[in-house]
Amino acid sequence: MAARITKDMTIGEIIRINEGLIPVLMAGGMHCVGCPSSQMETLEEAAMVHGIETELLLTRLNAYLEALEK
Repeated sequence: MAARITKDMTIGEIIRINEGLIPVLMAGGMHCVGCPSSQMETLEEAAMVHGIETELLLTRLNAYLEALEK
């Protein structure tokens, strides 16, 4: 079973799970993946700052990981 992304994970943690998640984050409007803050900000905090719907981004990130299992 693939790792599950949660809103409490930092952007850095998410990227370390699978670098293929970077395009998913960027497509969702999260263009700060290389920013030093990404190592400390949770997905929820970063989404709030960027005006992104956290739950939609979570769905897309986890769908990507689930597709890798098939």
